[in-house]
Amino acid sequence: MSVVGLDIGNENCIIAVAKQRGIDVLLNDESKRETPAAVSFGEKQRFIGSAGAASATMNPRSTILQVKRLIGRKFNEPGLEKELKLFPFETFESPDGGILIRLLFMGEVHEFTPVQILGMLLSHLKQIAEKNLEMPVSECVIGIPSYFTDLQRRAYLDAAAIAGLKPLRLLHDCTATALGYGIYKTDISNSSPVYTVFVDIGHCDTQICIALFETGQMKIISHAFDCSLGGRDFDEVLFNHFASQFKERYNIDVFTNIKASVRLRASCEKLKKVLSANAEAPLNIECLMDEKDVRGLIKREEFEKLSSDLLERITVPCRKVLADSGLTLDKINSVELVGSGSRIPAITRILASIFNREPSRTINASECVARGCALQCAMLSPIFRVRESDYYWFHFPALQACPGGWSFLGVQDSLPLSIGFSSDKGPVCTLSNGVLFPKGHPFPSVKILTLHRTNMFNMEAFYINSNELPSKLSPQINTFTVGPIQCHTNMAKVKVRVELNLHGIVKLDSAVLIEDQLDNSVTTNDPHLTSEEVEDKSDRISSVENIAQVSDNSQSEPPSCPGASVARRGKAVKRLEIPISESVCDGMKRDEIAKAEEKERWLMQQDLKMEQTKDKKNALESYVYEMRDKILNAYRSFANESDREEISRKLQQTEDWLYEDGMDETENVYVEKLEDLKKLVDPIENRYKDEEARVQAAKDLLKCIEDYRKAAASLSSIKKDAVTDECNKAERWLQEKSQKQDSLPKDVDPMVWSCEIKIKAEALEATCKYMIRSNASRDDMNVTDQGDKSDGMQ
Repeated sequence: MSVVGLDIGNENCIIAVAKQRGIDVLLNDESKRETPAAVSFGEKQRFIGSAGAASATMNPRSTILQVKRLIGRKFNEPGLEKELKLFPFETFESPDGGILIRLLFMGEVHEFTPVQILGMLLSHLKQIAEKNLEMPVSECVIGIPSYFTDLQRRAYLDAAAIAGLKPLRLLHDCTATALGYGIYKTDISNSSPVYTVFVDIGHCDTQICIALFETGQMKIISHAFDCSLGGRDFDEVLFNHFASQFKERYNIDVFTNIKASVRLRASCEKLKKVLSANAEAPLNIECLMDEKDVRGLIKREEFEKLSSDLLERITVPCRKVLADSGLTLDKINSVELVGSGSRIPAITRILASIFNREPSRTINASECVARGCALQCAMLSPIFRVRESDYYWFHFPALQACPGGWSFLGVQDSLPLSIGFSSDKGPVCTLSNGVLFPKGHPFPSVKILTLHRTNMFNMEAFYINSNELPSKLSPQINTFTVGPIQCHTNMAKVKVRVELNLHGIVKLDSAVLIEDQLDNSVTTNDPHLTSEEVEDKSDRISSVENIAQVSDNSQSEPPSCPGASVARRGKAVKRLEIPISESVCDGMKRDEIAKAEEKERWLMQQDLKMEQTKDKKNALESYVYEMRDKILNAYRSFANESDREEISRKLQQTEDWLYEDGMDETENVYVEKLEDLKKLVDPIENRYKDEEARVQAAKDLLKCIEDYRKAAASLSSIKKDAVTDECNKAERWLQEKSQKQDSLPKDVDPMVWSCEIKIKAEALEATCKYMIRSNASRDDMNVTDQGDKSDGMQ
């Protein structure tokens, strides 16, 4: 097995893997480090990655791009309607209010959810990794935006399950960047922490975090984001500018033509990159629309003026992340700028003015997330081991040669959105504002709630502040049903374990019924049961304990087996497990995931079948062209005129069929066509190949005859005559066959084949070896007898 980090970008995906010599980025089939996040459906086959991106222009309505933007979102969600209009493929609302993608495949209309499309993309990345590493890939860490909701995180896990992957953690993009950055830092001391701001401006979003680095520890202090501000928004500014310009100058409206829009957006993206390094950039597109060539020119100052609103929005999350962290500018040690949309010079100037220091670009802007995910996967996977050194620094075996040579004991992330809990009696909270997991709370984390109940009850998780959610999403997360409760008293004490796990997903991990019985036994101190009781009218909360805020400081609970008892201050405490059922708001159910997995397997089999059919078709086409040339040149003298004419005619018929009726046939049809051609050509090809082989076989036989004639000189007269006789017989046989063969034309089967000459040589060698070996055995026996006689005389 191997540990892999995956960065699923809005536009491109990157795969990184942890190896003994460090973190490597894998190449796809086109030997590129980035794989387009595109899934295209042809008539009978899917094209994913680079092949899917190549189909985007020719087949835009069946090519799904930017699926990351649709994961876990509602069709009628505010802000999404405008985005859906930009997509060339057809989308509509599902019965549960989600998004469905409708397209034509294999002559039928198919409907896919964004989770299924993401599963296809992950499956393709898994295949690339397995092909590169030549071993199965299962464990991985996947990078996700920090603003993803609980539902979106679960959707990523569902997509990974469809692809056959096992994510060890969903890691925030900025956290992964900070982890990959910190592993190489050598200026971290025990005395003072290092604060670094990471600004990630991607294709469709902007994420910012402040990380604290200490020896053996990395903590994320605060997160901020703008989920609808990225490089593509600057592309759209150029697109709208040139679209209006071309409408006035050339009288064409690209908004009415999907292919023209796709081509212009691709050109604007390239133009933006040119403007990052040059003061002005030209735009030239041939036959954009209505067979018209278009030209344009824009200067960097004009582009920045057109993008002034977007540039102003960059400052909002920057100031917010500083405010949430509680740090002053003088505490910030450095600012790191990454992401595909971060190369615009105006953005660098804005960041420099906000943080009072020039942003650095010391890490790879495109690969940093994947590398950080691979490193985190190595830390979490049992395949790699993190060991402690003499100085209590923690080394990562694959990175021992790196500067600093140290790894993190703990990677502590912070919660970007506040989460609350409520039950049928009101809110469950530890703070006065009703928050159970406040914004900025470290995770993974566990809280123990002690409640008093008489029967089955419900608990619900939700986001406290809907204004913090991107695009005003629904604040509901999931609902838990605890019970039935088998209690012998009027009011039962129930301990509920609430977990905010490594993925940032909130779960009700367990519920235990606590029954106290009078007992004079010795008291046992149990930190989970002797908490200070606090009365709360809204929910009769007895205690709320945060027992494990981060993974490296976690405490294990005592086993809660049904019927287990512990002693407590003169009472016997009986612990009974209570069943919990979970209902995720708008999440996929197990049977839906199983159906999606089955459909993905069917699609993979269909893709494999079409690839095999394509290979057979290419083999037939290559054979036609190859044999047409050989039958007129190399094979010409080995076939008579009628055979050549017949074969040429058959080859021409096959070629015409390939480009007409044979364009779309099954694998068996191509195999049968190839076999029919080989029946005509094989006899001629065999005669051609055997001529050269026959000459070599004759040389080998003559050499064998010569060698054994020389060996026979040391044999007894009888054996010598016998070996010589066998050599003479073989030589006469070869001369007779060669004379008859020389008299035959080349276009008929030979009198003697090369294989017959080889058999003759093998028979001669076996006979002569036997004769020589038997003679040597007699000589050894004679020497032994003489030795025995001399010993007796002595």
